[in-house]
Order: sequence, then C-alpha cells, then structure tokens
Amino acid sequence: MKKTLSALVFVSSLYLNSVAQQLNIPSPSPPQNVTQEFGLSSIELSYSRPGVKSRKVFGDLVPYGKVWRTGANQATTLTFGDSVIIGGTQIPPGKYGLLTIPGSDEWTIIITKQLDVTNPSAYKADQDIVRVQVRRQEFPFPVETFSILFSDITPTSCDLAIIWDKTLVALPIKTDIDSRIMAQINTAMAKDSFPYYTAAIYYLDNKKDLYKALEWFNKAVEQNPKAYYIFYQKARCQAKLGKNQDAIATAQQSIQLAKEAKNEDYVALNEKLIAVLR
Repeated sequence: MKKTLSALVFVSSLYLNSVAQQLNIPSPSPPQNVTQEFGLSSIELSYSRPGVKSRKVFGDLVPYGKVWRTGANQATTLTFGDSVIIGGTQIPPGKYGLLTIPGSDEWTIIITKQLDVTNPSAYKADQDIVRVQVRRQEFPFPVETFSILFSDITPTSCDLAIIWDKTLVALPIKTDIDSRIMAQINTAMAKDSFPYYTAAIYYLDNKKDLYKALEWFNKAVEQNPKAYYIFYQKARCQAKLGKNQDAIATAQQSIQLAKEAKNEDYVALNEKLIAVLR
C-alpha cells in the first residue's frame, strides 16, 4: 500500500511539474529590446523592466554604492553599430554590457566588455571600457516600470536616459560623422550621380559653405523643377545668406508648386518664412 501511495505521489508530482512548465504567464520583469537609429548606424539596447510594486527602490531594493545590472533578470547590453564617444572615450562598434553604481546624488555608469553580469560578485573592473559620473535628477512624478530610453537625439548626439520611481540619470553619447559624410559628398560629386539636394541640405544644416549649398540647390532645381520642397530649402539658404528678397521670391515659387501638388504643409512653411523676412 505504501509503495502504491508513493508511486501515486511521484506520478502526481511529475504531472504537476509538466503542467507548470506548460503555463504561459507574463514575466514580472518583461524584457525589452530597443533599436535607435543614430548617426550613420544604430544603437541596440536589451534589458528587463522590473516594477516598483510599492517598494523603496534606490537605497534599498537597489543599494547605493554597489554595482547594479541596471534592470532585472538578464544582463543589460548595448550594441553600437558604429563607433561612439562616451565620457571622452572612443568606443568601437560592438556589443557591451551596461552597468551602474547608483548613489543618492551621483551615479557611476559603466560600459564594460562583460555581457553576463547579473550580480555584483561577477563584475570585473579590469573589463571596463569607460566609467562616467552623472548627476542624479529628481523626476517630476513616480515611474512604476523601470525604463531606459534614448532622448534629445540629434545627428551626432543623444542621451541614454535611465528612469525609475522618481530618479532620472542621463548618459551622453556622441558620434563623429562629419568627416565621413563630407567624404561621401566629395566622392559622389566626383562621379555622375550628383546628389545636389542631399549635399546642399547637409551644408545648409551643418554650417558649411552656404554659397556652395546655394549653387547645389540651383542645380537640384534644374534636376527637379517641380519639387516645391527644394525651392523651400533654397529659400532658407538665401535667407541665411541675407538675400531676403531672393528668398521671398523663391518661397513664393515654392508656394505655387506646393498648391499645385496640394501640399498645404509646405504652403504654411513658406508663408511663415516670408512673414519673417518681410
């Protein structure tokens, strides 16, 4: 009888374990993968997102002065598709670990070669690529779910913002793309593809030679004489050169073409530009 009972208990436990393994339930700290286009490539972020759940987070659940995986479950990683600059250090393309040491007023953010740090004992300081000290900021309202996101994005810079409860810290990331874009422009112009509009826009928006930009806008207009958006950007360029009357005339051409194309957005943009120039 005892053997039979033991066998039933054993079989029941196997069955229950099998059922448990088949259950599909939400993770308490769901993972998230984020890809952000940046510079001439992208940055990929992978991390898990715990919740506050009525707990005291920083200084308790996440101790001050100790290495933190910066999330939950898996190690947090960043993959740079191109070289970036963090804390004055040039970091080549590749996959890296993201670790932090939280403090009440200041955090240390660490980019490391280690990709598997999930507890402080696994951390090896000699694998650091760079350490950056950043000030802790008080977030205006509590955030329940731990969040890492990219903010304040420009063609050459962005912030990696870490937000949880009422804490915000931001890691500045930069990239140097100007020399490579200029090389692309020079190469393209030496061939017969002549990307006049794209090159002119880059010169206009990045404080390059505006006379060269205007020359290229004129050639872009010759390539595509119905392109109201080219006329608008040409007017912007003329305005920056102080050629206000020329800019107004070009903007009026753009308005006419935009109306023909039924694009009210560009009509409004040109009208605003003209209003400033008069």
